[in-house]
Amino acid sequence: MFISKKSLSRSVHDEHQEQPELVETRGGNLCTSVTVWRKSLIVTCKGFTVIDSNGNLVYRVDTYVGGRPMELVLMDGSGKPILTMRRSTVPLVGTWLIYGGEVGEFCTSEKPVFYVKKSINILNANSNVLAYVYRRSSDRRYAYVIEGSYSHRSCKVLDETKRVVAEIRPKDALKRGISFGLEVFVLIVQAGFDPGYAMGLVLLLDQMFS
Repeated sequence: MFISKKSLSRSVHDEHQEQPELVETRGGNLCTSVTVWRKSLIVTCKGFTVIDSNGNLVYRVDTYVGGRPMELVLMDGSGKPILTMRRSTVPLVGTWLIYGGEVGEFCTSEKPVFYVKKSINILNANSNVLAYVYRRSSDRRYAYVIEGSYSHRSCKVLDETKRVVAEIRPKDALKRGISFGLEVFVLIVQAGFDPGYAMGLVLLLDQMFS
């Protein structure tokens, strides 16, 4: 059973696979901007619904209500799995593994694309850091770092050179005078960084800090 989508978008097309639209920032840089709704389109599930600036459904997450899941699947608008995220079962505190597409039950033949580890402030001098993203579990140097405050929907994903590749902003920061609360916010992804991976990081931040 699906809930009405009119409250978020006038035109959301489930039957088509949509790609986030590239838009131009004030500085002339191309980026992807999508609106993230922290709600599943299925009444019996919790999750996320993501639309582009034209109101097209580009990503969705549907998980059954009850506890914190050990696995999350990010799908495109047509329901095809894009990423699978699994909580680590080995002694890696606060670590999630990101796989491309849909993976088998035990992941014996699949290798993670990224490892995302929650920052533990007691061991970290920079309390502004939320999580680190590694390409391999053995890496000592992170590929990306996430800073800011997810509870305020104000976060940045930075690469090794401290360049911002993705950003989470409150929706009302872009629409002055209108407050959407914390359930609806904006994800901005710079050209060259995969919007799907950026959305995957949003899902993990939600698991770590909600």
